[in-house]
Amino acid sequence: MNKLNSLAFSIFLIAVSTYAVLEWMENKDKTAEVISTDLVPEFIAENLQSDIFNEDGQLSYVIDAQRMEHFSDLSLTNFELPRYTLYPKNNSLPWKMSANEATLYDNNRVILKNRVRLYATDKNSLIQEINGKYLELDLNTNIISSEQTILIKGKGFTMYGSGLIVDLNTTQMTLTEHVQTIYKKTTS
Repeated sequence: MNKLNSLAFSIFLIAVSTYAVLEWMENKDKTAEVISTDLVPEFIAENLQSDIFNEDGQLSYVIDAQRMEHFSDLSLTNFELPRYTLYPKNNSLPWKMSANEATLYDNNRVILKNRVRLYATDKNSLIQEINGKYLELDLNTNIISSEQTILIKGKGFTMYGSGLIVDLNTTQMTLTEHVQTIYKKTTS
């Protein structure tokens, strides 16, 4: 009877081990499947151009991008080589903004990264261009901010600093940390 119990116990252990291995393999495949579907965009657009209007029917901004990928499960949209044209609420001339990549979140906040450039289309604007590696744009308020190092080019000067906040509606700019300003000699 002792041999019979040992044999039954051995078969029981083999069956439980086989079942455990099969369950582990099945769960591993399901996990890989879930991860891979999250990383697949719901839709992709090439050479995108989109005009966005506010509730009053006025043009709020225009986005052009080489490629756009929308991930609805993650509530974000990625852009490659985006170019924004931003129309201030005070009906002044638009500002243009470009970067190598951008991410748009559901709250209309855009994070632009790598070779970010903001520039005025108004030739008489005191500030002509702002450059940096990283800028955040709130499309609801037209406020641009960054805690990183930035370069500001204007009429007759170049300024270096960090901690930037720009309100395009009022053209008010705040620089938290000023590093250096270089003035250019102008001829009259």
